Parts: sequence; structure tokens; C-alpha cells
Amino acid sequence: MTVNHDILSPFSNAVVASVPLESESSAIAKVSASAAAFESWKTTPLETRIDIISKAIDAFLADKDAIANELANLIARPLPHCYNEVTFLLAFLQFNSLKLAPLQKVRGFEERARHMTSIAPSSLANIPVPSPPNTTFKKFIRRVPLGVVFVVAAWNYPYLVAVNAVVPALLAGNTVLLKHAPQTFPCADRFAKAFVAAGLPKDVFQVLHVDHEVAAKVIDAKEVSFVQFTGSVRGGLQVNRAASHRPIGVGMELGGKDPAYVRADADVAYAAENIVDGAMYNSGQSCCAVERVYVHESVFDEFISKAVNVVKLYKLGDPFHKATNLGPVISVKAAETIRGQVLEAVSRGAVPLIDESLFPEAKPGSAFVAPQILINVNHDMKLMTEETFGPVVGVMKVKDDDEAVKLMNDSEFGLTASVWTRDNDAALALADRLEAGTVFQNRCDYLDPGLAWVGVKNSGRGCSLSKYGFDALTRPKSYHLRQA
Repeated sequence: MTVNHDILSPFSNAVVASVPLESESSAIAKVSASAAAFESWKTTPLETRIDIISKAIDAFLADKDAIANELANLIARPLPHCYNEVTFLLAFLQFNSLKLAPLQKVRGFEERARHMTSIAPSSLANIPVPSPPNTTFKKFIRRVPLGVVFVVAAWNYPYLVAVNAVVPALLAGNTVLLKHAPQTFPCADRFAKAFVAAGLPKDVFQVLHVDHEVAAKVIDAKEVSFVQFTGSVRGGLQVNRAASHRPIGVGMELGGKDPAYVRADADVAYAAENIVDGAMYNSGQSCCAVERVYVHESVFDEFISKAVNVVKLYKLGDPFHKATNLGPVISVKAAETIRGQVLEAVSRGAVPLIDESLFPEAKPGSAFVAPQILINVNHDMKLMTEETFGPVVGVMKVKDDDEAVKLMNDSEFGLTASVWTRDNDAALALADRLEAGTVFQNRCDYLDPGLAWVGVKNSGRGCSLSKYGFDALTRPKSYHLRQA
């Protein structure tokens, strides 16, 4: 008997979609079909693969209105922000306490997919190895596909997370099985629709709507050659265990507790506006959201004043209302966890600076959480050490760079860190000392697809995006030829 998974809107708690779950036998049949499709796809010329993927990107973008509206229903992110995940848009910075900021590009799925497609020829090209002079040897290394790649994607950015692996995996000649988190099951179907429209051969890309138990059976299938997981630390460790008895690779993008440091020489107004946006965008539900801030004591009061004023400009509410720029978090359970961190911090002496009555939708028992800034915080509080994944941030005063670095590195996570300063040399010197996969200067919470996306410590293992994003999805094969 088919069992359906009902998806509840975080905004209304109403059922917005009902998706049939696949049985174990159906899922394993898809694995076998994927392995069979690999035999022809791996020999398809790269130029042909690029052409098909490019057409799929075009088909996906042609559906952007439906995709953005569906996403707003599924996760209750404000509708304009759902468009941001899909494509290039021109948009004003949400807030600027002095004046409207100039137009800037907001980047999404399109940027990453186009970039990985554009660099595929150079990234996958043969690597020549010099031979001794006056010999007939020809030596080179070729990057060859692995086989069936199983991508397990998170709900918070369902298209950005998935595209990081799906597009380069297909470009490299692998076949792909995509499983989204249950909250965003329909997003996987959007990928499938675009690939069908582009003429991708049958079974090269398939969708799996399965529960955790069946997903574990898929990982266990002998045909699966690589697993890419994005989600919690606990989930990543479970996936790693499921794959541990076979010599296959597992890429893991996990949690974050990303710090920002505002130096004495920073443009404080600019830093406050951007750090608040980095903490609150998508209701703080980003692995690289700013979750803790360290501010030099000489500019602490100025920063706090400006940051509080920015937070007060947020409008929490219906994701389809024009004025809304902050939606609920993904569930009541998640909201209660966030509120619990705030209450624990306050019980230990933290001071919340935002009057929650400014956000009447944020009631106990709902998924709405009021944005909050807290001071008088320290690393004895969960708010400053455990992933919050909500629109809440703690701010600490520091006396110098050394204290800031010590506190920034005092974490089990290491995804990104940001330094806000006018001193370029100081920023670079600090970056070298920070334990993070990416260090920003005067920006935060953005993945440039030309750079390697990596985490250290409990933030994960492996790499996506950039030319190095193809490495885990291929293996080097050496050719050592004594030519006749």
C-alpha cells in the first residue's frame, strides 16, 4: 500500500503537498536503472553533456514563477527571496539606514549551474605528464566518472544545495539519484522536469522520494559509487556509517556557527546592515548564516545601536505579502529550539535588545520567531556554541584581534567567518589564523561558485563548487603509453 508524506506549510500549518513515498524495491530498481544508464552516459562526449545541461538550466529558469511560488508555499520564505534562489535578479539591499543602496545582483541557482557548466571543459581536461626526451612515451591523467551518485539535499536552500552536486556530477559523466528532504520533495521533481525538457537520456537523472530507512538501503546498494549529503551533523554521521562498510566516498556539508568580527577601523554602519542581513536572511536558516558576532570595544556601542535599528525594520509575516521580508522558521519544533536557546542565555545573564511586541506573529506554539540581538553573552551559553538556525544572534565585546580570533575559533564548527575592516593586510593576516573553509572580508553569507566550498571540523568533509568540485565526483585514471 502506498504511503503519502504530507507537507505542512510553516506559515499556515495546512497541507500544501502530499507526495507518495517509494518502496524499497522501487528505489533499488531505480538504482539498477541508473547503473545501466551510466554505461552509455559516461561515453557521451562532454560537449553533448554540456549542451543538454545548458538546455536543462534554460528549461528550469523558464519555470521560475511556478518554482518560486511553490517554494514559498513549501518553506514559507518570502516570495521575492524564493526568486533569489532561482536566478539572477536586480534588487535593492533590504535595508540601508542612510539611503537606498545601489542596485546589485542577487545570485541563485543559475549562477552556480552556469559557472560549473562553463568550467567543465578545463576542469575535466586531460592532465599531460612530461615524458623523458627522445622516447615514445605518452603519459597523461584523465578524470573519469565514478558511476551512480546519490545526492541527499537539505530543505533550507533546496535548489542551491542540490545544484552544487547534481550539475557537476552529470557534467562529469555520472548518473544521479536525487533525494530531497521531505519538506521539499517537490523541488527534486522540478529538476527532473527540466532534464526531461532538455532531452537528458532516460534514467541518467532520477528522483527518489524515500524515507530514511529506504535511503540507507540505497546507500548500501553496490551500484552506488558516491554519496553527497547536506544537512545536520547527526544526519551526516548516519550517512557516513551507512556507507562505511564499502570503499566509497561520502561528501558532507553539515552545520555551522559562523562568526563575524568587526574591527575598530570598520565601516560600522555598513557592517551592521550586512551582518544583520547575514544573520536574518531566510530566517537565519542557512549553514553559513552569521550566528555570533565579536565587536571591538571602541565601536561596540555604535554597532549595537545601528544593528538594533536595522532589525526593527524587519516585517515578519505572510511570505506572499509584499511587505514581508522575514518568514517563519521551518517548524514549531525548530522555533521552540530557538526560543529555548534565547531563554537559556537570558537565564544566564544575556540581555535581549529587541522588543518582541514589534513582531506580534511570534507567539509560542507557532513557527514564527521574532528576530533578536543579545548582548552580555558568552561561550557558556548554547546560543554562542550550538547551531541556532534561526533569526537570533549574540554579540560580544572584544579588546583586540587576538581575543577575537580565539573566540571565533572556539567552536566545533568551521564553515565561514567574516572580518569587517578597512585594513586589507589585517584582513588577510586574520584570515590565515581563522579555522574556516571560507573567510570573507566586508561581506558574508554568500557562495562564490568560482571558489571551493568546504568546511572544517564538524562543518563537514569534501568540497563542492569551483574546479575542485569535480574532484570528488571523478577519479584520476593514469595513462602510461609506450607508443609504437
